[in-house]
Amino acid sequence: THTVGALLPDLYGEYFSELIRGVDLKARARGLHLLVSSSHGDAMEAASALRAMHGRVDGLLLMSPHIDTASLAANLPLGLPVVLINTRLPEDGLSSFAVDNHGGAFAMTRHLISRGHRQVAFIGGPDNNYEAQERLRGYRSALAELLPGAPELVLPGDFTEESGWRAGSEIATLAQRPTAVFCGNDMMAIGCLAALAEAGVRVPQDIALAGFDDIPIARYVTPPLTTVRVRIAELGSLALDRLASAIESPGRSAAQHQTLRAELVVRQSCATG
Repeated sequence: THTVGALLPDLYGEYFSELIRGVDLKARARGLHLLVSSSHGDAMEAASALRAMHGRVDGLLLMSPHIDTASLAANLPLGLPVVLINTRLPEDGLSSFAVDNHGGAFAMTRHLISRGHRQVAFIGGPDNNYEAQERLRGYRSALAELLPGAPELVLPGDFTEESGWRAGSEIATLAQRPTAVFCGNDMMAIGCLAALAEAGVRVPQDIALAGFDDIPIARYVTPPLTTVRVRIAELGSLALDRLASAIESPGRSAAQHQTLRAELVVRQSCATG
């Protein structure tokens, strides 16, 4: 078909725009077309999207918290090349690409602690999202190791600006506010920033703020956002390259697993501590 599929958990926001951009640029360079679908956070929709790709694609990029080995076997043709992106499956036969979410979150929490913060809150992502789980684990690991006995403060979020705004609004009303807030992604950090500003809480003078992903807009908000840089487009490009190789030479290459390093980017949103 000269077409590859990509099943993502969502299509909204700069993160997925960057990911699709990386995939599409590499696909075009290889003469391939791209068919994109989303599971919208639902296991049934994920299975339906997989079935809809039957006969339409030569291979699949898969990023979904709802898919397991049994779901793949039940909903995809046998032997269809699949490459995983930030998806945890107990399947050694599939190549995978992931970001060091735990290491990046640990590094950011360590940075905030090194700036003198002793009350660091965390705004989490969706409960069933592997990246969100790993970022929360990194935050908790850093607190346990660097501030033993310090209480954690984890607020719920779902990776959207609105959930960041809700968490920021709650933080602004606390009698004893944290001195730093680490958001599980940049979209929530931007929503949190807006809520704090509306409540008259200054960033970074009153509360330091940090995100994760380094989406393009992160450097253009006021103040520019301290974050953990994920080379999102590169992640998509590498995964597509690997998928194309599997399509061109089926059965000839062993599964490969690559973890991309996450990089701390310090900007003015937590310039004081």
